[in-house]
Amino acid sequence: MRLKFIEPLMPTLVEKPPEGDDWIHEVKFDGYRSQLIIDEDGTRIFTRRGLDWTSKYRDLVKEAASLGGESAIVDGEIIVLNEAGLSDFGELRKAITRRQHDLYFVAFDLLHLNGHDLRDMALEERREILASIIEPGGRIQFSEPLPGEAKAIYHLLDQAGLEGMVSKRGDSKYRSGPSTNWLKAKCYSIDEFELLGVEREAGKPAFALMADRATGRYVGSAFINSRGAIRDRLWKRVQEHAGPPPKGMKRPATQWVKPGIIGRVKHRGEEDLRHASLQDFREEE
Repeated sequence: MRLKFIEPLMPTLVEKPPEGDDWIHEVKFDGYRSQLIIDEDGTRIFTRRGLDWTSKYRDLVKEAASLGGESAIVDGEIIVLNEAGLSDFGELRKAITRRQHDLYFVAFDLLHLNGHDLRDMALEERREILASIIEPGGRIQFSEPLPGEAKAIYHLLDQAGLEGMVSKRGDSKYRSGPSTNWLKAKCYSIDEFELLGVEREAGKPAFALMADRATGRYVGSAFINSRGAIRDRLWKRVQEHAGPPPKGMKRPATQWVKPGIIGRVKHRGEEDLRHASLQDFREEE
């Protein structure tokens, strides 16, 4: 039987993780939410919105043979790790096109196995079965539960520089779409902003001046990551797109740019940027 893509369950964003023994806590990975489907036609991998990206994940498709079983639908996240061992979204696109061997599929739920729809089972039971079919040490890994109190886990993830955590009711069924049975608490956010210019002074760190994409309002500056490749590429692009300063803005040592460069910024704070760093940038499409 050919299996069809199932719309994923989407967690609800909350300010802080829930307390109590009813919840399973996991790391919130910074990657592409994906669905791995195995059936009589082979293995396919879909994006969160149901696009077939099998051809982009050749190595992971081969790795899926290690799961065994005639048919399965696995919910998870495709990630790439940086030198610190943390999931790194900025490196993910490059890895998909140039470094397939660096990709991991972190599996956190099992929706179907060998002809059986498991979505009405309790999450704890689904995850127990999922853990049993994944061989340790491969490119497909099980998302291990985090032991301890929610508040302490959140603090440790924050200290480690991870994006946040997802808390899931252990007795919950799997239902597509938004759900309060899964809650995500972020230690920080990653969002896209319009680049206004780059502030550079000799002997000081360089900063990207960012604006809200919808309103054009200046929201703050983001430290430009010291990785040479991004910094040098950005400065070249800024010089090529030099433009006048936005109305009312006067900042010394700033190279202003024309609209059209979008920066991906890791930050805290909702209205204005706090503790912000530029992760990557692109041309507006």
